[in-house]
Amino acid sequence: MAKLQTLKSSLPVLDTRRVPTMQAGGWRTSDQTAAQRGYGYKWQKARAQWLREHPLCVMCEAEGRVTAATVVDHIQAHRGDQALFWRHSNWQSLCCTHHSRDKQREEQR
Repeated sequence: MAKLQTLKSSLPVLDTRRVPTMQAGGWRTSDQTAAQRGYGYKWQKARAQWLREHPLCVMCEAEGRVTAATVVDHIQAHRGDQALFWRHSNWQSLCCTHHSRDKQREEQR
């Protein structure tokens, strides 16, 4: 009986080490939970209420499209400043794409 030959994979092996995603010296630290940074139950209630009142992505609207918002974004990064964090004039509704792609690019500039 012939033995089957095993083929070697042509796919690269992924590095499984943790990739640092936060800038050094940033306000977020790995020893704080989301709740400790202000994103606890009170934020979840406020976020849900905001999205009920402002259900469309403001960036999509500016482009002439109608898209449901899923994220309440802080227009100016609060960097832990709780007064700025809770200021409603600093909030905007965004879809996931605009928050994850365009807003992140804008903040990195």
